[in-house]
Amino acid sequence: MGEEQTDLPALLDGDKGAWDRFVARHAAVIFSAVRRRLLPAGRGGDAEDVVQDVFVRLCQHDFRLLRRYDARRAKLTTWLTVVANSAAIDHLRRHKRRTEDIDSQPQSVLAVDPVVPERVKIPEGVVSPRQALVLELLYRRDMTPAEAAAVMSVDPQTIRSMHHKALAKLRAHFRAEVDEGEGG
Repeated sequence: MGEEQTDLPALLDGDKGAWDRFVARHAAVIFSAVRRRLLPAGRGGDAEDVVQDVFVRLCQHDFRLLRRYDARRAKLTTWLTVVANSAAIDHLRRHKRRTEDIDSQPQSVLAVDPVVPERVKIPEGVVSPRQALVLELLYRRDMTPAEAAAVMSVDPQTIRSMHHKALAKLRAHFRAEVDEGEGG
């Protein structure tokens, strides 16, 4: 019997100290699994509630769920991760955001202030002239990569590649500016 399972018989017999050790030993694994499932859904703030739900599930009905654990099939931490994932999925299903028919909403709810995009000036020398042209065609002239490729007489993949490299250069440039501003 592995070290992580040594307290299970005592825990299943109702030993409070064994339960406390179990919770202390496995809370981080359960929290991590729950959080990993909830964060992409924008529900990371619910993680502690779901972890609490996992522990309730494990001990309710005289530890019925925990008694089903089979050490021959998986490590306890693996099994707890599966239980935590299931609890998180159940939570997401129960709290799924309700959607309403857009036609039934009053106009005032749907109204949004128009957003005027800010024109970003590309600093001199950060990107090559060809990369600057690609950015001009894609963003200011609102062309597709295929249309920009036709204008420049190149393959659309070349446009995508130049676009990607130009954005990487701009990100690095602006990140360096921010870092300098924070350090100086």
